[in-house]
Amino acid sequence: MKTVLDLSRRSTELATDLLGATLTSRVGGHEVTVRLVEVEAYEGIDDPGSHAYRGPSPRNEVMFGPPGHLYVYRHLGLHHCANLVCGPDGVASAVLLRAGEVVAGTGEARRRRLASGVCRTDRDLARGPARLAVVLGLTREHNGALVTQGGDAVGLLSLDRGEPPAAVASGGRVGVSGAGGDAERFGWRYWVDGDPHVSAYRSAGRR
Repeated sequence: MKTVLDLSRRSTELATDLLGATLTSRVGGHEVTVRLVEVEAYEGIDDPGSHAYRGPSPRNEVMFGPPGHLYVYRHLGLHHCANLVCGPDGVASAVLLRAGEVVAGTGEARRRRLASGVCRTDRDLARGPARLAVVLGLTREHNGALVTQGGDAVGLLSLDRGEPPAAVASGGRVGVSGAGGDAERFGWRYWVDGDPHVSAYRSAGRR
């Protein structure tokens, strides 16, 4: 029996339960499934690292609910990144999908990655948030798309809890500058410890 995730929880409560879950996309007639191995939590107006820290805007309105939808944004005007919106409706809370292992649809995932840049090994197919979005075929047009649960939906995206990992590690979020980059206060990056598909950590550096 498949476990249904409670997406009404805040990102810091949900994030570790997404590790080991599988996310399937059906875009352009192709099905690709990724097992999530790394995520980051973002907490809206309580989090200076969040896009919603200063309140609602046309860009971030999806983050304010209801839960279960995707918030997709373009990073530095170059790459798309996908977040799963969670928490109570009206409260901006979301989990960035940072990295995963492609477990189905590898041929299509490889084709998409090679069309967008260099990809030397299958380990690197979804190793990083932009790469993960590419292999799943996600762009800004999927912003607000509903992610159904159970793994057997006919829609665009479906989420299946899967097997929880044996060990989970946590630490500072990748590339977040300012107060939100404080790993002591906002150690909200979570990953499957020892998994080769986890992305490389980098700090935001000094301005």
